[in-house]
Amino acid sequence: MKQWFLFLLLFTNCVLAQSDSSWNKRSWLVTGTNVVVGGGSIALLNSVWYKDYPKSDFHLFNDANEWLQMDKVGHSYTAYILSNAEYAAWRWAKLPRKKAIWLSGGIAWTYQLSVEVMDGYSAQWGFSLADLTANTLGAGLFIGQQLAWDQQRFQLKFGYNPSPYADLRPTVLGSNFPESLLKDYNAQSYWLCVAPGSFFSDSNFPKWIQVGVGYSIDGELNGDLNTYSLNGMNYTAHREWAISLDIDWAQLPIKRKWVKNVLKPLNAIKIPFPSVYWRNGVCYVGMM
Repeated sequence: MKQWFLFLLLFTNCVLAQSDSSWNKRSWLVTGTNVVVGGGSIALLNSVWYKDYPKSDFHLFNDANEWLQMDKVGHSYTAYILSNAEYAAWRWAKLPRKKAIWLSGGIAWTYQLSVEVMDGYSAQWGFSLADLTANTLGAGLFIGQQLAWDQQRFQLKFGYNPSPYADLRPTVLGSNFPESLLKDYNAQSYWLCVAPGSFFSDSNFPKWIQVGVGYSIDGELNGDLNTYSLNGMNYTAHREWAISLDIDWAQLPIKRKWVKNVLKPLNAIKIPFPSVYWRNGVCYVGMM
């Protein structure tokens, strides 16, 4: 499966290399980096994670209702962030704008597809059409905005605030920080942030100030059950919605371009800020 991913990636890049006169040494450097990093990470994931679980014939698996869809939002976020990173690399390689947009979104989508295929051959999981849809939405959010505005006015961001639930089920939610960062959906939040000033070129409203709508969950200890009993306690999962402020680091009034380029990757992360959020119909104020 990892060989399939590498072949598809190499094939796409080679076609572009033969059809585009702008292809250069930087383009080959980006291509090589994609193959090494992308293929290497897939191979590592296969050896570290999937090899310990039984295999089966390729099959589908419906996990659309698990984790109150937090994992699906995570899939969209990952595809979106990978697309942005790829686009920065291909524009640095001087690939034409439209070609760089489609190639970046395509590579991000293909990378995640390779993971879905590995799931499809795992006996305990399966190829998830819901995951595939979420991946497509994330890459599509990047492609659509870049084609329409040549910028990302609506940005997906990730927030993290440790939850008390990982200690209760460390094997499922993580026994340490790196594991909990990936596995404890109660600690995660995903945000759709937009700078109102980006829609009005003549406005004096700062284009770096963003308003964000966040989504998270609380009390989810088991992916396919919204209620769970442990040690005599009953835990019920709830959705959380939040409103907060954030920063578009790429729009800060900084003259030095290299400083902006250094700060721009911070747009992947939601800065902890006082937020108003709702859980089970009750309004709270806290840092998110």
